[in-house]
Amino acid sequence: MLNATFETFLVSGLLILIVAIGYLAWSAWRWVDRERDMEKRSLDGIRHEMRLNLKRLLDELRGVANGSLRSDIDIIPVVHPQLDALLSRPNEADRRGLTIIRGNYNELSAHKQTLRAALAKASDVKAPADNATQALIGSIATLYLWEQHKGCPPDHARTTRSWDVRDWMKATPFDAHALPGLHLRDQVVKYLRSEGMTLTPKPLTHTAHEFYAMQYDRKADPNAPFWKRKTKKEANETLEADVVDATPEKVEPETTSPETKSDPAPEPPVVEAEPLEAEAVETNPPAGEVEAIDPSSDPMPDPKPTSSGSVH
Repeated sequence: MLNATFETFLVSGLLILIVAIGYLAWSAWRWVDRERDMEKRSLDGIRHEMRLNLKRLLDELRGVANGSLRSDIDIIPVVHPQLDALLSRPNEADRRGLTIIRGNYNELSAHKQTLRAALAKASDVKAPADNATQALIGSIATLYLWEQHKGCPPDHARTTRSWDVRDWMKATPFDAHALPGLHLRDQVVKYLRSEGMTLTPKPLTHTAHEFYAMQYDRKADPNAPFWKRKTKKEANETLEADVVDATPEKVEPETTSPETKSDPAPEPPVVEAEPLEAEAVETNPPAGEVEAIDPSSDPMPDPKPTSSGSVH
C-alpha cells in the first residue's frame, strides 16, 4: 500500500470515527433533553390534574350545600394517573411535594367515600361535608405551594404577602364565595399560617386602644449592664414617679375680703380724690367745737375782715 493511499485511509477512518462519536453524543444529549422535557410536562400535568380534581370536589360540595346534589352517583372518585406514572419511575423532582400531593389525594378519596355513604343512606351530610371542606382547603394550599414555591413544605417556603395568595386564587377557578358561609381565600391563608408559613402582614393582635394603653419602657436603661431593660416592677415604679412629678401643684386661692375682691386696683382719679377728702376733714371743725360756739354771735362771717390773718 502506498503512503498516499494509507494516509487517505487513515484520515477517512478518523473522520468517520469523529462523526460517529458526535452522533452518539448528540443522541445522548437529545435523550437527556427529552427526558427533562417529559419530566417538566409530567409535573405540569400533575398541576392540571390536581386542579381538575379540586374543582370537581368544590362543585360537588357546592351541590351538597345548596341541595342540588342528592345522589351518591354524582360523587366521582378521585383519580390521578399522572401522579401515579411519575411516582412509578425515578425522577429529579422534589419527592416531598409529590408525597404531600399523594396524601391529599388519599384524604380526599376517603372523605368522598364517607360523603357517598351518607348520601346513599340519606343521613345527615353536614359532618362529612365539613370534613371534606377542610381537606379541600388543605389541598388548595398544597397546590399553591406546588405552583408558586416548587412544592416545598409551608415552613420552608419563602416569606410571601397574603395578597399574593389571594391573587393566585383569583387567577384559578376557586371562587372566594363558592361555598355558603365560608370565605375560601381567607381560609387558605389561615391554613398556610397555621402550618408555619410566614405571610405578611401579620394579623393584628391588639387594637389601637389596647396597643397605646400598654405600659412598657420604650427605651432601655442606659445605666444597666448591656442596656438591659427594666423589669416590669421597676418600669411601673418609674412610671408612677414620672406621673407624680408631672402633676401640677394646686395653688390655693388667697382668702380676701369681699371688699378687696370687689374693689379694683386704685386708678389715678381715685388716688387724687383721697387727699381732697382729707383736706376737707381737716378744715371742718370737730363736732364738739361746733357745739361750743356762742349762739348769740353772728353766724355769718364779716365780709370785710379788718386783718387777713385774724378770724372772728
